[in-house]
Amino acid sequence: MKIDRLVKEQSVIVCCGAGGVGKTTVSAALALAAARNGRKALVLTIDPARRLAQALGIPPTGHEPSAIDHELMRAAGIDVPEGGELHAWMLDPASVLESVVDRFAPSKEAAQQIRDTRLYNALKEVMAGLQEFTAAEALYDFKERNVYDLIVLDTPPSRNALDFLDAPRRLARFLDERTLSVFVPQPNSKRSAIIRAASKVVTTAMSKAFTPEFVSELQQFLSAFAALFGKMRIHAKGVRQLLQSKVASFIVITSTEEAAFEEALFFDRRVRELGLKVEGFVLNRTYLDSKDAPHPDELASAEEDNGVKEILSKLRPLAETEIQRIASDEALFEKLVSVSSSSGGDGAVALPYLDETVEDLEALAALSARILKLDRSQAC
Repeated sequence: MKIDRLVKEQSVIVCCGAGGVGKTTVSAALALAAARNGRKALVLTIDPARRLAQALGIPPTGHEPSAIDHELMRAAGIDVPEGGELHAWMLDPASVLESVVDRFAPSKEAAQQIRDTRLYNALKEVMAGLQEFTAAEALYDFKERNVYDLIVLDTPPSRNALDFLDAPRRLARFLDERTLSVFVPQPNSKRSAIIRAASKVVTTAMSKAFTPEFVSELQQFLSAFAALFGKMRIHAKGVRQLLQSKVASFIVITSTEEAAFEEALFFDRRVRELGLKVEGFVLNRTYLDSKDAPHPDELASAEEDNGVKEILSKLRPLAETEIQRIASDEALFEKLVSVSSSSGGDGAVALPYLDETVEDLEALAALSARILKLDRSQAC
């Protein structure tokens, strides 16, 4: 997979994968690679560990993305050309919901009317768990604004993360007027006899299950939201079209752990079941960089100093362990290439294992440099 081409040419990259595989780190490195190539890039993450905020020096929450200071990057040895910018945002569900209301409400007064309902405040609390909607909405909003050359989305670290891929379709279905007309009070002249009957049944059932007061408030809430639904439905369809378009690419990220590898295959299948294309895999934290390193026995045979020869001989067990790890990593890499090729993807890339914890710009710089300059042994 020509991952360097993606960061140079694509508009949207969606990173999928299990938790603990370095997905947030790779997402940030992809965006940084684009910035180093002169593009204005944004990385969106809903990583609860907040590692990205620590690495890039941005606030853990905020209403808008934060630009990474060029001086901070230069201090880390990162040269960003003119036009290149890196922005990052820790997705805040409440902020996303507020932006939806502000954009789609017909007036400021209507937006305030929605915010004044008790159910809106309850919805804000619920939104904290609707990460898939948050991701889809934020992604499409920033793409519509056309502010960034590349947007990299780091999806939630769970199987449920893929719900966001289907969220636009489900949201559009829910926002259909025929569905909402059962709940939202309207003059009888605007509703068919079937809808009126269905509305009466639903209202009666909900009143018995809850209270008439709650049903009344729910209807008022949906009535206030009614002006937004048409625009939100169009928006939801737009998200789906964006994800299916040629400007969006999906990448599945995994590590060399067996469980993570199996999860990667699941993510690959699931994305394809949703009618979307997976560009390929990223095998993170591999030892493939050490593949061509000389064996201690080779060094010892060319060494004249007996003391050095003895030291090298003691390194033999460590070298054998590393050789086994390299062989295992290479086998996983070849499997990923095969899976991707058989399903119409573009293969896989391998990124190195970094000795230090990836929590600073220097480490992200190393990964972004590799992304931009992969050699053939690390990309297929």
